[in-house]
Order: sequence, then C-alpha cells, then structure tokens
Amino acid sequence: MRVVINALSARYGGGKTYLWNLLEHVEERSDWQILVLAEPALVLPEKKNIQRLPQHPETTNPFYRSVWERCHIPRLLNEQRADIYFCPGGVLNVKVPSACRSVVMFRNMLPFDRETRSRYGFGYMKVRNLLLEGVLLNSMRNADLLICVSEYARGLIEKRLGDRKGAMVTISHGVADDFRGPQVQQVVRPAWIPKEEYLLYVSFLELYKNQLEVIRGYSILRQIRRTSEKLVLVGHSETPYGRKVRREIRRRGLEKDVLLMGTVAYEELPKLYQHAKINLFASSCENCPNIMLEAMASGRPLLASKLDTMREFGGDAAVYFNPHDPEDIAQRIASVIDDETLLRKLSEMVGQRAERYTWKSTAALTVSAISQLAAGHTVDDRSLV
Repeated sequence: MRVVINALSARYGGGKTYLWNLLEHVEERSDWQILVLAEPALVLPEKKNIQRLPQHPETTNPFYRSVWERCHIPRLLNEQRADIYFCPGGVLNVKVPSACRSVVMFRNMLPFDRETRSRYGFGYMKVRNLLLEGVLLNSMRNADLLICVSEYARGLIEKRLGDRKGAMVTISHGVADDFRGPQVQQVVRPAWIPKEEYLLYVSFLELYKNQLEVIRGYSILRQIRRTSEKLVLVGHSETPYGRKVRREIRRRGLEKDVLLMGTVAYEELPKLYQHAKINLFASSCENCPNIMLEAMASGRPLLASKLDTMREFGGDAAVYFNPHDPEDIAQRIASVIDDETLLRKLSEMVGQRAERYTWKSTAALTVSAISQLAAGHTVDDRSLV
C-alpha cells in the first residue's frame, strides 16, 4: 500500500496538529508506505514507513501551489505507484491516475457557514471563502472517499452535495495524551502562568471566534460580582480583528485584567488549560473543535458556544452560552463560577467525556477506511468498527 498525503496546506494550527497526530499514531507496518508532500518546516514523526517527498519552493503561495499541483502531482502519483492520494486540506484539484483512489476531508466549515461569512465586509476573507466553497464542494463530489470530522458537518454537507461519486464516513479528531493531565493540584504551576485565578480562552483572534463578545461579557461579569479572576486570551493576535480586541480592552479600562498572551507553544498549552478556573470556547463556526477537545481533556470546567457542533462533542458535560450575546456569556459564567460543588462536577464530567476522543482511534479508523477503499470494498461507518 502506497499512500501519498498532500500536506502542503498544513502550515499552522489544526492542519499541523491533525497531520502530526495521525502519523504519530498510525501503526508502523512494512506493508504501508506513507509519502508526504509537506513544507520543510513541518515536522514529521520519524518512522521507517514515512517519507517526505521533495516539493517545489513556490508551493508556499496558494496560487502557485495550485498550479504546481495540477502540473506535477499526476506525474508524481504515477512515478510513486500510489494506491491512495489523500488530501486532508480538502482540495482535490488534479486528475488522479486510474489505478489510484482519492480521499479528501471536510475540515473547513467557514466557507459553508453563510451567517458567519456575512459578518465579514467585502474583502479578502469574503472572496476567499466564496471561492473555497465551490472548490471544496467540487472536490468532495469527485473524491472516492470523503471523511467528515463531525456528524453535524456531515449532515450539513450531505444536503449540499447531492449526487456524488464515492463513499462518506465520519471520523472525529482525537486529543493528544499530554492534554490529559492529572488534577490541577498535582501539576507544577509554571512561573509564566498568571499567579491569579483566571478564565482561559485559547484560539487565534478572529471575527468568528468572538473574543470581543467574551471581553464584553467579562466586563458585565465584573458588574454582577466582585471578579478577581483574570481573563486570559491565548492565540495569534497580530490581525485586524486583534487590533479591535486591543482597542476594546483599552476602552473598557481592562488592561490589567484581560491578558493577551499571544501565541503559546503547543506543548505548553496543557499547563494553561489545567490551571484555569474555567475554560471558555466561544467560536461560532466549527467543524470539529480541536481546541475545545483539548480543553475538555484538561478536566477543568468548560463553558462553550451553544452551537450544534460544540454540543455534539461536549454533551451534558459543559455549560453553553450564546457566543453573540455578552449578557448571556456573563450570566452563564456567573451561574457556575462561585459554586464549588458544580465546578467539581463539571470537571469530572468533562474529563470523562474527553476520553471518547483519542488519536489512536482516529488513526485506526482512518487506516481502516483507506485500506478498504484501496481493496475495492464498500466503505461505510459500520465497516470501520
């Protein structure tokens, strides 16, 4: 079995996290050769059956990457005698050789969330997501196998696709074991973490992540109760939306209480989650919320956006709020923050819920689906168990 993975778009965030954990947990076997097209900066697990393929330097630019893929990947698949061409980024823009089967994933929800798209003014993001919607739909229709990462996303895309070529399965992401830490009392608190108790929200600063609403909710919370806890925002903040967030913090006089920590190394995030009094996740557009799953695994209480995707993964282990309503955010936090019994119950429940999601299971199900596809068997969710 020779599998070529196109990971050229996995340059940051969830794409990198997914690829590393998938390959790290795929069993090292002599009958599987995994050939990865990836940027030199993307670290891959050191395994005998994983090999990095050379790529043209211009693939860092999305336009040139698309041209390069169309011109070179069909020949590369033939040269490598590929059985499977796997595109985790979801874009299948090449003609795959007849002896090869194609696999794409549906991970990017933003191009299909018209309500969220409408919040962007005319510009790069609106045009980009409008174009991506058509490209991704075409890719999903033509692929031999489509992997969805949540049942919510699967239901949404089934309505949009209509007739399509191949099979469809649901395989959610997992959580790295490092995030499943011991109880907070047993974790050494690093000096760089705030000394005070804090509410934590990890996610890059972007419109649909709703950090502005969280800050406004936190401001209202301070009027409801005497709030000593800091609000800690972690994630890339050098964006136009990030500048709006900074202005809002200054306007409300919260410079000493809302802490923007910027990007924190991935391996350091478990400590932040495990020491938080409450973890927040206020995104209004998600497919499979990796960050929320990692927060759940920490075993600290979770308050999250009430959208269907978050409810699918959080179940009854989280408290939910309207991410567009600062008053509701404040009221939901106030309803739990001083109730120690409820906080302990939520901690226990959310940690148990997170045990459902493992990268070992994700990798095993993905290998099963790809193996069945390559063997010419019918692939459905029941056949993966």
